[in-house]
Amino acid sequence: MALNGPRPTWLTFDCYGTLIQWDEGLMAAMETILARKGRKIEAEDFIPAYDRHEHALEHTRPHLSFAAVTAKALRLALREFSLEAAADDAELLTSSIGKMPPFPEVVATLRRLKDAGFRLAIISNTDDAIIAGNVAQLGGAIDRVITAEQAQAYKPSRQIFEHAWRTLGVTRDELVHICASPHLDLTAARDLDFRAVWVDRGTGRRPPPDYQPDAIAHGLDDVPGLFEAAGWLPAR
Repeated sequence: MALNGPRPTWLTFDCYGTLIQWDEGLMAAMETILARKGRKIEAEDFIPAYDRHEHALEHTRPHLSFAAVTAKALRLALREFSLEAAADDAELLTSSIGKMPPFPEVVATLRRLKDAGFRLAIISNTDDAIIAGNVAQLGGAIDRVITAEQAQAYKPSRQIFEHAWRTLGVTRDELVHICASPHLDLTAARDLDFRAVWVDRGTGRRPPPDYQPDAIAHGLDDVPGLFEAAGWLPAR
């Protein structure tokens, strides 16, 4: 596997799990919510139920905001464990998302890529207000933020990616997408045929069995080396 083709003008990024510590932040928020219920449920047992409902709700029509998806998915997941959602549970979860920090290497790597002349955008399954706190932690490197709220669709749908490309004024051949989510982003890369770097952070999630990403990184700081090998960055 190797990156090839013309040097991209834009790099697009998945946000949560790629740039921002989603699993860690979600676990902490869920542990707080569950602790208030007076029953011991491990967050790692609860989160798969929440994820299942979240992904299903993201495909419903009419489009639901991510805040609404989060609230409903949380309520449905709690019911699976015979628990009821409190009025402020969803607010606790959504307010925690914008506070989730970047991975340690992210800010410096984004700055290096920006200084090398790439333009940087985020494509994320969220609302504008929720992601604002995360983007504020990224050192001013991000040029554009495209959300499900703007596109009225969630990844992996064609609609959100095509909305992003129109917004950025590029074709799929003029960008490389950098992502950690096989289910959302690599599925779209397979179906829509755009170049993708998978950031494998060791979560156990795997690419679709019928797809191989163009390159694999084990942290965002591996990406400049991959670009050097492709001839898109001068070697240090």
